[in-house]
Amino acid sequence: MPPLNGKPDVMFEEDDLPYEEEIIRNPYSVKCWMRYIEFKQNGVKSILNMIYERALKELPGSYKLWYNYLRERRKQVKGKCIMEAAYEEINNCHERALVFMHKMPRIWLDYCQFLVAQCKITRSRRTFDRALRALPVTQHPRIWPLYLRFARNLPLPETAIRVYRRYLKLSPENAEEYIDYLRSCGKLDEAAVRLAAVVNDESFVSKEGKSNYQLWHELCDLISQNPDKVNSLNVGAIIRGGLTRFTDQLGKLWCSLADYYIRSGHFEKARDVYEEAILTVVTVRDFTQVFDSYAQFEESMIAAKMETTSEMGKDEEEDIDLELRLARFEQLIARRPLLLNSVLLRQNPHNVHEWHKRVKLYEGKPRQIINTYTEAVQTVDPMKATGKPSSLWVSFAKFYEENEQLDDARTIFEKATKVNYKQVDDLAGVWCEYGEMELRHENYEQALRILRKATAIPSKKAEYFDVSEPVQNRVYKSLKVWSMLADLEESMGTFQSTKAVYDRIIDLRIATPQIIINYAMFLEEHNYFEESFKAYERGIALFRWPNVYDIWNTYLTKFIDRYGGKKLERARDLFEQALDGCPAKFAKTIYLLYAKLEEEFGLARHAMAVYERATQAVDNTERHHMFNIYIKRAAEIYGVTYTRAIYQKAIEVLPDEHSRDMCLRFADMESKLGEIDRGRAIYSYCSQICDPRMTATFWQTWKEFEIRHGNEDTIREMLRIKRSVQATYNTQVNFMSSQMMKATTNATGTISDLAPGQMGLDDMKLLEQQAQLLAAEAEQDKPKLKEKILFVRSDTSRSELAELAKQANPDEIDIDDEIGDDEDQGPEEVQLEQKSVPTAVFGGLKEGED
Repeated sequence: MPPLNGKPDVMFEEDDLPYEEEIIRNPYSVKCWMRYIEFKQNGVKSILNMIYERALKELPGSYKLWYNYLRERRKQVKGKCIMEAAYEEINNCHERALVFMHKMPRIWLDYCQFLVAQCKITRSRRTFDRALRALPVTQHPRIWPLYLRFARNLPLPETAIRVYRRYLKLSPENAEEYIDYLRSCGKLDEAAVRLAAVVNDESFVSKEGKSNYQLWHELCDLISQNPDKVNSLNVGAIIRGGLTRFTDQLGKLWCSLADYYIRSGHFEKARDVYEEAILTVVTVRDFTQVFDSYAQFEESMIAAKMETTSEMGKDEEEDIDLELRLARFEQLIARRPLLLNSVLLRQNPHNVHEWHKRVKLYEGKPRQIINTYTEAVQTVDPMKATGKPSSLWVSFAKFYEENEQLDDARTIFEKATKVNYKQVDDLAGVWCEYGEMELRHENYEQALRILRKATAIPSKKAEYFDVSEPVQNRVYKSLKVWSMLADLEESMGTFQSTKAVYDRIIDLRIATPQIIINYAMFLEEHNYFEESFKAYERGIALFRWPNVYDIWNTYLTKFIDRYGGKKLERARDLFEQALDGCPAKFAKTIYLLYAKLEEEFGLARHAMAVYERATQAVDNTERHHMFNIYIKRAAEIYGVTYTRAIYQKAIEVLPDEHSRDMCLRFADMESKLGEIDRGRAIYSYCSQICDPRMTATFWQTWKEFEIRHGNEDTIREMLRIKRSVQATYNTQVNFMSSQMMKATTNATGTISDLAPGQMGLDDMKLLEQQAQLLAAEAEQDKPKLKEKILFVRSDTSRSELAELAKQANPDEIDIDDEIGDDEDQGPEEVQLEQKSVPTAVFGGLKEGED
């Protein structure tokens, strides 16, 4: 490079020549300059800066060169004192870069961050403003976060406020951030104004996910807790506006309004607000919030008064004021249950239970109780009531009755019978309570007259469930009233009048099975037995199964107790009629009753026929029990041998678990009778439904049977059957699938543990493993005859006989006729020896070979 002042200022090294030559050839190539810069990256920083300057002189519009150069210069001063002159040189470099790069936000951001790090407040602020003016609006969101962070960190709130105001003109949705800053720096008045504007803006969407109510609640807290700092807003109007707007959160808003007046020193005004709140809120939660706040306010007022009184000394006026405050607080606490009850009644004025609670709260105050009852019966609409509105009328009448004012109580009942209730049962309850009141005062004729009036047929008949008709036209079909009338007639009326009432109930077709039974019992008590049976017959004609079950059961029992075997054919007809169409669920009791009748008064074979029918007619869950009864009765009547056919049928009909039990009992019976072969045949038959894994008890029982009554051959046959059954169950599709699932889910020794993804490929291996496990288990199941089962055997053992046979004919081929011989003896080593075969055996094929 030629000298500028007569002296060379650059010393080139020999390694630089290729890069310099390349630059001379391509002075406008950024790649060439970047390669040169990368080569000199670890060299002297002044030479690196000079190369950057040379490159920028040739390519002043290259963003890449400017960005890397400025970053390199900032690195060079990192960790140095901000007072050094190098910082100002770098600032000048940034300014030069911005002449060309003023549309690049990254350059502006780096420059601004660099100035903020130098603590140049004014210069940083002006640079931020220049960046916002230079960049398009779409790039401003990149500048504002840094600018706002810089402004918040300044000890100058006014500067930050002005910056935020400019920012909110561009992004009004970030008003919450500005409000938080204002609250943090103590500018609560402007924060309240901004928050009120946000709350009133229906299109505002909170970036923090707050609802409009949450923002409103923040505003209420802000203005109520700082009444001396918020002067630009009408607090009372704002909070009352919230009360009309957020009706589901009234408690907090009322407390905020009262808190505002308390902090402002207007205590009486705050008390008025609390009283207004507890008389208007409609939810228990709001009431609890307001009442707790009210009580706390009164306590704090009393505590403050006591402190001032103790400091200033005793004064008569101060003592009176303190006593007044204490009395006011006690009255407030005493009023709480009534106030809470009022809240619930405002919430639902048709809540009957709350009206009853209100009456209890006024206990000992007759005038208030009468007023409450009067208000309740006038307010509650029977069509909208929660609970039974008739209970209000009944309680009202009982109140007069307890105070010995029967005429007033009768007046209340008479009015109650004219109310249009929603349900017929309500009116029926009123009539019954009316009658019971007269009974309590021994006015029996009056009680009968009242209930007869209640059950009288109206001028316009109506169906019981016809909602379009008033309940007064339908109460004549109320079973509740008729039942009470029947009880009264039984107690105080004549036989004919009581019978007429029961007949009327049946004619109206409102009787229940219990009414029928009561009617029949009543007739039986008066020795009208055939009339009582007719009553049962009428009840049976009215009802269907299963409702008629109780009537049949009582009818049949009473008939047998009355006649026994005198009218056997009639009794049989009744039982057949009862069993016709009888569901299986209820058939068992009737069949047992029928069989008992035949056993006691009829023929034994008829009883057995009934039991036979019962085993087919009863429910499947009770069939096993029915067979047990059948077998027991048959054995008692005909003897044990008669039960064989019953056992066989039971085994065929019953499910597997009950069939096994029958088989065991059947085999035990045969063995006790000495029929060993029959017992063994039963065990063999039952074994086909007994999986050895699931029914070990059966196989153990058979094994003990064979030990007692069998021999070695029968034991071997049993083991053969066991293995056959086990193999049968193993080859069933469902059983195999469950076993495979169990094997694949097992945690030890399976292929799935080693390769979970290869389940589809290793099914055969799993089956082979399963077969090996089954073989091992079968090997373990083999009996050790010499240890556990001892038979009387001849002196010559089987091995000696085999040895004699081998000596007698050494050329005989040994063929095992019995399958289980080798298996029972366990695995033994077999000595194999080679024999020379005569050449004549092979014919001409063996020639030429040894």
